[in-house]
Amino acid sequence: MVLTVCIVFGSILAVNPDLYAADNTPQNILVLGDSLSGAFGLNSDDGWAALLQQKINRQKYDYRVINASVSGDTTRTGLSRIQSALQTHTPSIVIIALGGNDGLRGLPFKEIENSLRELIQHCKAQGAQVLLVGVRLPPNYGAVYNQKFAEIYIRLADSFQIPLVAKMLDKVAENRQLMQADGMHPKAEAQPQVMENIWAGLKPLL
Repeated sequence: MVLTVCIVFGSILAVNPDLYAADNTPQNILVLGDSLSGAFGLNSDDGWAALLQQKINRQKYDYRVINASVSGDTTRTGLSRIQSALQTHTPSIVIIALGGNDGLRGLPFKEIENSLRELIQHCKAQGAQVLLVGVRLPPNYGAVYNQKFAEIYIRLADSFQIPLVAKMLDKVAENRQLMQADGMHPKAEAQPQVMENIWAGLKPLL
């Protein structure tokens, strides 16, 4: 009787190998960002999100990067579409790289922080890990304003105990040669460094 059961079970697997297929499905990494993550002014294949997928493949991690970044997005507009994105892509990790446009438009710090908090809460409620990515505003906004803006990300990362990439454009924004003519968006040559900045925060989550 035992032998018969084993043979029948083996036959089921033989005729239905897809029973194990789900185990080999890559987990999704969702990038929720703005033009800095959306390869503004570049070929999409040159953007840091595409380079991140290449690095993940080389490192033999079984993840798929889904770039849901929208140019001009704010934390508020990101919040309006996060639930749909979570349901559509069911990510295991979400990279939240929003807030730059909020700061540039002078939106209240409290609103920015509350929107980011809600974004994180939505992701965690769906069981996704979160990597928070901060940006720095141009120096003409003043040191005090920039410090208060940066502290939003630090507080949220501490509160939720999630990893933080404090400065997305570290080693890039300071080098004018790596920035496009608008002074806001990195060139293609800078995207590998941006990717490495993100990778440093992402790798422990993989």
